[in-house]
Formats: sequence, C-alpha cells, structure tokens
Amino acid sequence: MKGAPHITCSTATVPTNLTLTIDQAVLRATRKKAPDRNTSVNQVVREYLAKTVRESGRQLAAVARLDERFRTTRAQVGATWNCDDLHER
Repeated sequence: MKGAPHITCSTATVPTNLTLTIDQAVLRATRKKAPDRNTSVNQVVREYLAKTVRESGRQLAAVARLDERFRTTRAQVGATWNCDDLHER
C-alpha cells in the first residue's frame, strides 16, 4: 500500500536487573568457581535460570507425550487382582 507507515517490530530481549539474596557461602563458592569457567557470577546465575526453564519445558513436553500415549493406547496397565486372588494359596 503506497503511503502506508512502515512498522518495525523487535523481538530482542532487554536485560533486566534483578536483586537476589544469596547465602554467603553459596556466593563465595560461586565467586571462586566463576573464573575457572571464564565467566562471572551474573553469567552463572543467568545460565542456571535459563537451564532450569529449559528443563521445565522438556519435562512438561515429556508429560504431555506420556499423557497422549496413555489416551491413545489400548493396552491395560496394572494388575487386576482382588483380595481373594491375593489370599488364595
């Protein structure tokens, strides 16, 4: 359309500051390990949070796949014993 305004949409994420309260021993240990990984405490925390979110997403997807299989599979799972069967000798 001639004369229509051009709209640009950005999908880039904007870093946001966050204040955390962390146990001193955990912070001290992280400060010691961060240089070994050639990174910062901030990066260690960012990577941990990102990993947690990814794992949670994978777990939810796995549960959804299992749910789908249970709904679409006709196999019976589990025993069909009753008390008399269990006490029969």
